[in-house]
Amino acid sequence: MFIDAHHHLWNLDAVEYPWLMAKGVERFFGDPAPIQKPYGVPEFRADMDGLTCVGSVHVQVGAAPGQEVAETRWLADQAQTYDLPSAIVAAADLASPDLPALLDAHKAVSARVRGVRHIVSRHASEDRPNEGAALLQSDAFQRGLQRLSDARLSFDLQLTPPLLEVVADVLMDFPDLDVALCHAGSPWDQTSDGLSRWRSGLDAIADLDRVTCKISGLGMFDRHWIPHSIAPIVRTVLEVFGADRTMWGSNFPVDSLYHDYAAMYEAVTELVPETARNGVFVETARTFYKLERVA
Repeated sequence: MFIDAHHHLWNLDAVEYPWLMAKGVERFFGDPAPIQKPYGVPEFRADMDGLTCVGSVHVQVGAAPGQEVAETRWLADQAQTYDLPSAIVAAADLASPDLPALLDAHKAVSARVRGVRHIVSRHASEDRPNEGAALLQSDAFQRGLQRLSDARLSFDLQLTPPLLEVVADVLMDFPDLDVALCHAGSPWDQTSDGLSRWRSGLDAIADLDRVTCKISGLGMFDRHWIPHSIAPIVRTVLEVFGADRTMWGSNFPVDSLYHDYAAMYEAVTELVPETARNGVFVETARTFYKLERVA
């Protein structure tokens, strides 16, 4: 029994997703061609192949500007029909002056909206130099963080390891904001030195007790992973955050490019000590995303 705390769904007829509609374009995570097709709850459940998913958290997936609420509206329809996703992390530009109106619009569409993801950085191949740090330190972005906090919405934070200490400093000014660090902080450099720098960044952000961490998206960083190769990532996250501040997400269907759903779920399950599994696979996500309040 588990909650999938980070996955994606999309409808190419209802919402415009530029990256999903661009043909022949290699992305930082690989060639998206195999997943450039509709993916709703029925397809998601089929990928689970009988596993017992008791809830899920949908994280925004790059809808075009102006299409953010359309994405939430379609997800609300999926939830009405299939009772998944249990929670919605919506798209919004935190630096936009129109943020308050957009947050109100998301919440008006669905009571399942729990937070926002604004991607700060993805990978060196796609990020502009210093852009992420400049964004984090900008007045406009920090006003957006305060607006999220005031609206009692959480922040799904996706960025790369060099920015972990920068964002830790920024988040100190927002002690009431709940933050979920996506994809374990994106440990792209898995050399000994790279993992050491990543660990230092995790330590810095974990000092903020309202920050949790997702074990998710591991296939993006190691497309040919085996349980042994992802073990250092899983164990480090648990050492730094503990089971009560760690949750698991499949990152499907993006991670379906590398392994099937059951293989990933079972591999991470085996790497998480039995005493920590209820926290990692159920309770952290249930508490963080307030799933008991799902209408």
